[in-house]
Amino acid sequence: MATALACLSLAADLPTSAAPTDPHFDGSDALAKLHFIYATMNAGKSTLLLQAAYNYQERGMRVATLISALDNRVGRGWIGSRIGLKAEADAFGPEDDLFAAIKADHEKSPLSCVFVDEAQFLTSEQVWQLSRVVDLLDLPVMAYGLRTDFRGELFPGSRGLLAIADELTEARSICHCGRKATMVVRLGADGKALKDGAQVMIGGNETYMSLCRRHWQAAFAAEECGVAAE
Repeated sequence: MATALACLSLAADLPTSAAPTDPHFDGSDALAKLHFIYATMNAGKSTLLLQAAYNYQERGMRVATLISALDNRVGRGWIGSRIGLKAEADAFGPEDDLFAAIKADHEKSPLSCVFVDEAQFLTSEQVWQLSRVVDLLDLPVMAYGLRTDFRGELFPGSRGLLAIADELTEARSICHCGRKATMVVRLGADGKALKDGAQVMIGGNETYMSLCRRHWQAAFAAEECGVAAE
């Protein structure tokens, strides 16, 4: 009984944070959460992030934006979208302590939300660091990224986020057949789907194609037969 009362007292003392204006955030719960918004390539993840961050900023609320240093398509430390939107961000590498960095930034000037782009490149430890940002600093964290690589395997960051995130949201993209795209193929110079290679290779439409599972499997079957992917 004493333990239960202590838990209730602790819950009552938990601070709350302002509800984000991002459409994927559950505004009915004022407590900060770790969100993972995942999708295939070209689903508009970065656009969603930049729009949500802007919603905060136009209301005078300060946010932190982070992006993996591996993604330098727009330039190191820049988040860019296919429709031309872009914004500066703090680039992080696998050796960085994200909790320490965000805590220091928050103490310098209070933050209202943390946004992370290319979250699939987080390490497992960095995912836990982001969870501590939520639990100890009471800041919502919105992480956007791919779920699987071109082989259909989870990235380290997406694996960790799928395991411990409070909220999971899928941003949808469309296969050329009209079905929901859930997979990504990596294309070689000859237009054929590649089955092997390093998990991380930065590229855009010239390198990757989002497909439904049916056509993803067909692309590999075509590669085995020496036929270019449709």
